[in-house]
Amino acid sequence: MLSKNQAKNIRALQRKKTRRETGLFLVEGEKIVAELLASTWNIHSLYATTTFLAAHQALVLARNIPVVECSAKALTAAGSLVTNNAAIAVAHQAATTHQTPSANAWTLALDDINDPGNLGSLLRIADWYGIEQLVCSPTTVDLYNPKVINASKGSFLRVPVQQLPLSEYFQHLPSGSNIYGAYLDGQSIHQLAPSNSGGVILLGSEAHGINAALSDYVTHKITIPAFGAAESLNVAVAAAIICDNIKRLHP
Repeated sequence: MLSKNQAKNIRALQRKKTRRETGLFLVEGEKIVAELLASTWNIHSLYATTTFLAAHQALVLARNIPVVECSAKALTAAGSLVTNNAAIAVAHQAATTHQTPSANAWTLALDDINDPGNLGSLLRIADWYGIEQLVCSPTTVDLYNPKVINASKGSFLRVPVQQLPLSEYFQHLPSGSNIYGAYLDGQSIHQLAPSNSGGVILLGSEAHGINAALSDYVTHKITIPAFGAAESLNVAVAAAIICDNIKRLHP
């Protein structure tokens, strides 16, 4: 049974301050919690219904973590989902590491993306297209926001995320690295030449675009050609289109 104090602690992890102080975050729902259990990610505790525990008994037993059996009503009241009849896991945040991309790999760099649903979708897109990692500016939304984790549909388990000033990241890239920045006035992605090298795809917010201070690092200004009258594209939609075109030309 979920105690009042346990429910209070779960609700507190919906706040960035608490996540930062504890180093913990929430993973909610049957599919994503099952993926978490099957992964190597460090888990603190599990709160789950009888049905979930029976369906995933082997995964739960293999983890040797504290488990609290509770009702779907209690899970829904404590968590961030509209309904949850399966599970909530409390997990440890990953250690922050600064990674240099491997040869011919691709990185998605995000400047000031503040919508959690967009960041979650961008993680799924990176996972789909085999993007090696995400690098996010300090002003980008917190990776461990429950809405980001939920929208990622488990992709946060497979795509590492760094959060640091993008200028700092670009300065430490190998000489000659390709940095493709998405602009309204760039070269059409339909006109890019095939290449075997990897690089970085830089995206800014839909409202403000890429920070002007980063423009000197961009080696290729690219754009998605428009055929209608829409002013702009959602950043996750734009990322998918760009990744698809670049991966087709840069396998």
